[in-house]
Formats: sequence, structure tokens, C-alpha cells
Amino acid sequence: MVDLTNEFVRHIPCENCGSSDGNSLYTDGHTYCFVCHNRTGDNDVIHSQNVSQTVHLTGSAERLHKRKISEKTCQFYQIYRDGDVLRFPYYDESGILLGVKTKTKKKDFRYEGVSTDTLFAQHRFPTTGKRIVVTEGELDAASCYEAMGGWPMVSLPHGAASAKKDIQKQIPLFQGYEEIVLFFDGDDAGRKAAEEAASVLPAGKVSIARLEGFKDPSEALQADNAEAIRKAIWDSKPFRPDGIVDGKSLLKTVTTPQPPFDHEYPFEGLNKKLHGIRYGELTTFTAGTGAGKTSIMRHIATDLLQKGEAVGILELEASNRRTALGLMSTAVGKNLAIGEHTEDELTEAFNNSIANWNLYMFDGFGSFDPDLIYNRIEYMATGLECKIIFLDHLSILLSGLAGDERRMIDSTMTKLRSLVERTGIALFLVSHLRRSNNDSNAHEEGGRVSLSQLRGSHSIAQISDNLVGLEVDQQSEGGRSPTTIRILKNRYSGETGTCGKLDYNLNLCRFTEHEAEPEFNPSTDF
Repeated sequence: MVDLTNEFVRHIPCENCGSSDGNSLYTDGHTYCFVCHNRTGDNDVIHSQNVSQTVHLTGSAERLHKRKISEKTCQFYQIYRDGDVLRFPYYDESGILLGVKTKTKKKDFRYEGVSTDTLFAQHRFPTTGKRIVVTEGELDAASCYEAMGGWPMVSLPHGAASAKKDIQKQIPLFQGYEEIVLFFDGDDAGRKAAEEAASVLPAGKVSIARLEGFKDPSEALQADNAEAIRKAIWDSKPFRPDGIVDGKSLLKTVTTPQPPFDHEYPFEGLNKKLHGIRYGELTTFTAGTGAGKTSIMRHIATDLLQKGEAVGILELEASNRRTALGLMSTAVGKNLAIGEHTEDELTEAFNNSIANWNLYMFDGFGSFDPDLIYNRIEYMATGLECKIIFLDHLSILLSGLAGDERRMIDSTMTKLRSLVERTGIALFLVSHLRRSNNDSNAHEEGGRVSLSQLRGSHSIAQISDNLVGLEVDQQSEGGRSPTTIRILKNRYSGETGTCGKLDYNLNLCRFTEHEAEPEFNPSTDF
């Protein structure tokens, strides 16, 4: 029986291998190094930091003779034999034991405790590294570790049937590794699961291992063929979906009716010109400072959330409190961001809006490493299944970086375009305009917006599917003028020009729409 009283104290240097912090000290004085696996003191201990009160590790680490898995490997993975039962522990991401999967000799699997979203043995390895191997079962992971000790070897918690879903939940972990090897069983189910799981992982990082002559790594190790396991991992093939298609195979693709849009805009003028919101498109909104770009994004997002759509929002210039209050205000028709409001009033507004929505927000403020933002967007799209994402705004994303602004914007727009194509999301992006040299055409005073005024790079216009400009005179004598919506680019239908005017009610935090007056055309009006 293992001793449950020993607890983790701190990380210390290892005299055996020289690691600066890989060694762990426990309350009874024993140590265990997770780099070289050197152990001092009691051999029958639990190497974990926390243990849940609802489930316990029982039994002890023993050599699994039939499986050819050593006691050392079993101790590392905490695979304990308790009578005729093998016990596999599952920890959450903070290292707390929440559940134990049990397996009998008759392959009867049961689960004790609370289910986790983590992979088996995930807590044993770093969150970053060169390579991580994912197998179908716990004993397969242990078999791979027996063959290649020291490399991160984890397994799916629910087998091939739920591989894609379980992989999606750990995308942040996989983003930290340079290579992800999927080492699933060689049967049809395993091959299908590997391809499905690879499709949601970061592009270019995934390879698939094939084991010749054996069903899985455990079977290979039982046959004393650890070399076959090593060869399968080293020779794993990069996952590259075939991008070349024979035109003759496209009959069903081109003849299957497709809806002209996936969602309607809350403004009829935008629907008339852009023909609705479509997945797989990048739409950029641009305007002068204070013209209401964020407000119109929140209006569109609120409309989609109220329709049941899963929406991701990254407002890099606002706190989550301000973003949430803005969305709540639009939903309930009352400005909750200005003035004093009671807790009961705010709770009621929350319960009538965000509490019912599939809303996910990025917790941050200011400039960030663009790669971090790409990863968070990809996680929202693949891990949280958000089909529509709002990024506000492009300039602040790059504001903390040194270098040529035009080149940085070119690179960022290309990566955002690739992300949209890869995930199939509809991405709404906010971009700023250059300051006008002509005071009579200042954007803050209603100056006309054109593609040439986009700040930093022409790639914003070139790569966006749709580009929408907002024009408003914030200094007019009668108060803020209506906002003119101008379509600057429309890849879907080619229709451009003004498509309506919006009045913004600050008390309601909502826009109301009325038709724009026809623009002056000198070729026909004289």
C-alpha cells in the first residue's frame, strides 16, 4: 500500500544528472528526479503535488511481466497493481488527483472519482518541448516510455472514439511543442481517429506513426521489439492533407446547394450590399478615432449571440469588464457603463444576456505577441467551436513590437487569412486609418473613407474579403451626425458604395438604421 501522507515540498537540483530543478523533495525527506528518475529514500511513494479527497491511489508499482513494463516506469506513471486490478491515475492541469481508471484481467474498465479534460500522464511532462507522443491507451504510453525513456508520452483518456474531442481540449498544451506524434492503433478506427485528431491540431506540427507488424506499442513491447516502437516514432510521417483535387471529382461539390449567407447582419443596408455574413470570410471595419468601430462590432456580436451563435471576442484595448458591460448594455437597451448601477440591476442584465450566451473572451489588455493572439483565436475556433470571432484592433496588436510597420501588418494579415481558411471561421477585424493631411477631410469630421487611407499597408485591403468604412462628423453643430456605412471592398458580389446611415443612441447603446441619401454623381446630376 502506498503512503498517502507524503506531500510535495519544492523543486531542487539533482546531484545525479545535474538538472537545476528537475528533482522533487517530499515531506518525509525522500527525493525523486523527473529528468533522470533517480530516487532517494522510500521507494513506495506517490510523486504528486496534491491529492483529491474524493479518490485515492491504492496498490503499489510492480513490474508488469506480461507487458514487459518495468517497475521504474510503472512508478513514474503511478500505474499501481491493487490485487487483480491495474489503476491509472488522472490529474487535472494543476496536478491534483481527481480520478482513477481501473482495468481488470478481463479488460473490464471502470472509473472512480471526477472526470478530467486532461490526457493520461499529462501532468508528468512540461508544457513545452521538442516532441510529444500521444497513444490510444495508458499501457501504450507506458510501453513507449519504456522504449524511449525521457520523452513525453501521454495517452487519450477515452480511446480512439473520442480522440478528436479530447485532443481539442488540450490544444494549448500541443501549441507548446514543436512536433506532435499521433501513435494510435493500426486498425481502421485508429487510422481514422489519427486523421481526425490531426485536422484540429496546429498545422505543420503533426506526424502520424505507423507500427509495422503489431497492433499497438504494447503488443510490440510484449514481443521484445522496443526497436519497432522507436522506429515508428522516428519515422512518423508528417500529416499533410492532400491539397490537389481532380476537377472531375467536384460534381457534388459544385452542385450541392449552398445558402448565400450563414447569418444576416442586424442592418439591412449591409445585407443588401454584402449579402450577409459567411463563414470563411475576413471582414475589416475601419474608421477614424471615436467613430464607433467597437460599438458597431458589439452590436453585431450581440445580435449573433442572441441568435445562439458561439462567438469569440478579443478586445485588446478594453478590459473584460468593459467589454461585458458593453455587450450587456446593447442586449438590454440600457447604458450600464455610465453612471452608478446597483448589484441587483447588473445581475438582472447579466442573467438576461451573457448568462444565456455562448460567449468567450480573451483576458488581456494592450499589445501582445501576435503569435499568442493567433493561438488564442485558433483555440477559440477549434477548441471552443466559435464560428465567429471579433478582433479589435489591428494597430494595438502590433503596437508593442519593434520593426517596420508595413511588413508586420503584411505578415499579420497573411497569418489571419490563413487562420480563417484553416478553421472556417468568420473573422471580423477592426483597423485604423491614417491621419488626413487635409483638415477639411478629417475622419473625425466626417471625411470620406477610401482604401488608400488604411493605416500601414495595402495588404489590409488586399487580403480582406470585405472592407467596410464608417464616416461620422463628431463635431457637427447639431451634435454627432449619423454614421454613413461605405462598402469599400466586396469580394462576394463586387457591390460597393454607401449602404445606409446609422444613428447611435448613447443611452440605449444601440444603432438605428435609415437609408442613406443618394451620393452626388457629377456624370448624371449635371
